[in-house]
Amino acid sequence: MKQNRLPLVLSSVLIASIAIVGCKKKDEAPPPAPAASAPAPATAPAAATASVSAVDLGSAVGADFKVTAPATTFKPKDTVYASVTTGTSDPAATVPGKLTANWSYDKAGTQVKVNEETKEVNFSGAGTTDFFIKKPTGLPTGKYKVEVSLDGAVVQTKEFEVK
Repeated sequence: MKQNRLPLVLSSVLIASIAIVGCKKKDEAPPPAPAASAPAPATAPAAATASVSAVDLGSAVGADFKVTAPATTFKPKDTVYASVTTGTSDPAATVPGKLTANWSYDKAGTQVKVNEETKEVNFSGAGTTDFFIKKPTGLPTGKYKVEVSLDGAVVQTKEFEVK
């Protein structure tokens, strides 16, 4: 009797394929998608600010309000100029503010006010503002100072003398 080996071969192939599929490593599930986080709140840009970078004294200023004849000692009939150099934190911004020059002199250990002037300024980038004192009869001899304030806060003080 002759046996047909085909069913035996097919059975063997079927058992082998079941064994292979059963031993196959299972695919791992993909990692969970990261939780959607809320976008970081946008920070508002800081408001531009104005600042005073220098105060120069002299007996003359040019058309740009910068001191052309620097000095710290003056004659009684001289005009004393204070040239205040300013800037803004954002050169493209316009920052409104107030510059004040408070002039005084030392009279026997006491500061006596000579003059106070405030200017409303729209600061935009770098700029210069000038202040001055002059007395037709002449300033008294002695030691003086000018205090420059920006929006009410003293930012620079310069001393000078009239001889």
